[in-house]
Amino acid sequence: MHLGNNGIVGYHQAVVSQLLLILNGEGYVRSENKEYVKVQSGDANFWEKDEWYETKSDKGLTAIVIESEELNASSTF
Repeated sequence: MHLGNNGIVGYHQAVVSQLLLILNGEGYVRSENKEYVKVQSGDANFWEKDEWYETKSDKGLTAIVIESEELNASSTF
């Protein structure tokens, strides 16, 4: 996934568990608590199925997104 300048993947609900791996660039993510957390190259974020989340970047970022019904936090970290 690539987000350009001021790119955003709007606030939505995960259909299945999802892992976001930031390859380069930086941005912000938030989940249901509404607070944005800065992310950058080398960071990973995990969202459970049905969890609400958003990803955005002011300067752009590139990430790998892995989605699977069998993905769980204990197997990813």
